[in-house]
Amino acid sequence: MLHDVIVVGGSYAGMAAALQLARARRKVMVIDAGIRRNRFASHSYGFLGQDGVDPAELASGARRQLIAYPNLTWLEGLAAHAAKDGDDFTVTMEDGRDFRARRLVLALGVTDILPDVPGLQERWGRSVFHCPYCHGYELEGGPIAVLAVGPVSMHQAILVPDWGPTTLLLNSTFEPDKEQQGQLEARGVAVEPMPVACVSGEADAELTDGRVLHFAGIFTAPGMRPSSDLAAVLGCAFDNGPIGPFLHTGPMKETSVPGVFACGDVARPAGSVSWAVGDGALAGAAAHQSLIARHLRTPA
Repeated sequence: MLHDVIVVGGSYAGMAAALQLARARRKVMVIDAGIRRNRFASHSYGFLGQDGVDPAELASGARRQLIAYPNLTWLEGLAAHAAKDGDDFTVTMEDGRDFRARRLVLALGVTDILPDVPGLQERWGRSVFHCPYCHGYELEGGPIAVLAVGPVSMHQAILVPDWGPTTLLLNSTFEPDKEQQGQLEARGVAVEPMPVACVSGEADAELTDGRVLHFAGIFTAPGMRPSSDLAAVLGCAFDNGPIGPFLHTGPMKETSVPGVFACGDVARPAGSVSWAVGDGALAGAAAHQSLIARHLRTPA
């Protein structure tokens, strides 16, 4: 079967894209590897109408609504390869099955690369976070740490004090220059130069000199990489963001490869559920409209 669109990625952005296409009565397939970026968090905040909902519940509820559309096929598994196939595209699954479509929407998601500090990974999404808009309010104004990964952490350090008194843990990653020091002072941010040996307790930073600093939560800026190499295999262009590469897209979410659209965290320098859903809705509508344009195209 030739699908109108295959959406690779069944999290928030992919489902939002698929919903627009299903409601346009197009034949849509969603391929879902089943790994959400926010699977470590017990609550999702900042998404209008769903504030504080368990992200697993949010995702499963959206999936139930989506698969009710008879023109949509939901396929669980890993898309291992994708290629241009004449005017269409072929997606090959890990088990060798091939599926074809006129358009692709890549909602591949990203993998977070946390600083190499013992105890950080185990607390990721529980007391260690990357987005204060998503998790800062719940810290109840308590003391907050920003674990630096480099100069990019200045953004978090001057942002986070609105949620609580803030300490920037340099962890031997960079030394603030005079201008940066002035910005930190203006925001009331304390600077701790001693390296962090590990994170323990709820959100305690154990320093290499033996001191233990107690925090309500820790923010850090993980590196990120696409969770799949499908976009690179297709030849899609990337932009370099402050914490990693992301897919280059135009205003209607089309990548540098005509007929391939991208949405969600893989197509943004930073992400959230709200942004992912908005991106997905735009990518789905744009993919649908490109199908209409293709139908109207007349031979030269």
